[in-house]
Amino acid sequence: MAAIEVKVPDIGDFKDVPVIEVLVKPGDSVKKDDSLITLESDKATMEVPAPSSGTVREIRVKVGDKVSEGVAILTMEGGDAAKAAPPATPAATRAESPAPKAPAKSQASAPASKPAPAAAPAHAPAPAPVAAPASDHKLAHASPGVRRFARELGVDINLPRGSGPKGRILKEDIQGFVKQALAGGAAPVAARGGGLGDMGLPAWPKVDFAKFGPVDVQPLTRIQKISGPVLARNWVMIPHVTQFDEADITELEAFRAKVNEENAKSGVKITPLAFLIRAVVASLKKFPRFNSSLDGDNLVVKQYWNIGFAADTPQGLMVPVIKNADQKGVAEIAKETSELAAKARDGKLGPAEMQGGTFSISSLGGIGGTAFTPIVNAPEVAILGVSKASMKPVWNGKEFAPRLIMPLSLSYDHRVIDGALGARFTAHLAQVISDMRRSVL
Repeated sequence: MAAIEVKVPDIGDFKDVPVIEVLVKPGDSVKKDDSLITLESDKATMEVPAPSSGTVREIRVKVGDKVSEGVAILTMEGGDAAKAAPPATPAATRAESPAPKAPAKSQASAPASKPAPAAAPAHAPAPAPVAAPASDHKLAHASPGVRRFARELGVDINLPRGSGPKGRILKEDIQGFVKQALAGGAAPVAARGGGLGDMGLPAWPKVDFAKFGPVDVQPLTRIQKISGPVLARNWVMIPHVTQFDEADITELEAFRAKVNEENAKSGVKITPLAFLIRAVVASLKKFPRFNSSLDGDNLVVKQYWNIGFAADTPQGLMVPVIKNADQKGVAEIAKETSELAAKARDGKLGPAEMQGGTFSISSLGGIGGTAFTPIVNAPEVAILGVSKASMKPVWNGKEFAPRLIMPLSLSYDHRVIDGALGARFTAHLAQVISDMRRSVL
């Protein structure tokens, strides 16, 4: 009976994505589009569906393995499996660490250039591609992707201890090294390229909290484990400055309420965030430096406007991205943000829906607060924080009048944006929000 290999489909630019769930076992019958395994990377949870109906014959991955596009995850037969067989292509095959005592993360797999021989008891580790020789990178056993990741964090690739096969340095090793450096418990991190440097910090305090009273130990969520090191990197490596301002949204809120009342039957509720995104795009076009990224000694100014927004989920904050926001109206943006936020809460955001952002917005207006300092979401150079609007007496030249005022908190990378430009941006943004007609100028 014909059998097919089920492979990881296109998952964007992600490589070595962890397998967090295997949802089937050998002998299970599955229908087309049934979920087979669950992957998670960069806050996105993805399920790999069955390409056809059939019976699972062999599982080739386990929880903790790392896979990339094209890696075979299982074989299945029967049903319409033969009809669904994909064209034969040189697919990458998962390689496992043979070391039985290695921790789960050390069994991370690496794509190999060809399948392992059938008689082998386990897939042999594929030789890692060798990066261009460098005087300080000769001894490290790591892939080009891991080397690039280390450079981005300012870590000397020779310093972390590899936990992969034959001492191979994995991405997790770099992340763990940075965590220890931030806690003062690791060797100094190389300072070249804007790295963390030797901060000379004391070790993180070890305290037996239970001896002082009852405690409840709660593990971090997967999102917190993923985002924590990234936030620490961004906070340490980006010189943050936060500019505060206020926007008068009295007329805007009156207009929004009127539109929602008129379109009550449409099912689409216009939110303040939709107007904010339009206003931000107008300001980014006037101040393009805020829509850029640092790339070595160059500044990459983007000619597209993709706006990320923080979505509150049970697992933690996630940042879906509204693509080409400059080409969409307020109603369309409101509909799309609502749909993406719902997918984020359900853990169904795909990687493509979280990539390509040029600027981010973190809106806490529905919760409360007067101001905060959001952390820049690298490789972006700025992020807007929005707090709860409140009524304030404002002098209009003749008298004090009640106005609805929205607090704005703009954090930016001081290497790219100076204080004067930051103040001009927030002032212009406040004007646009106060009078949305400016957004079409």
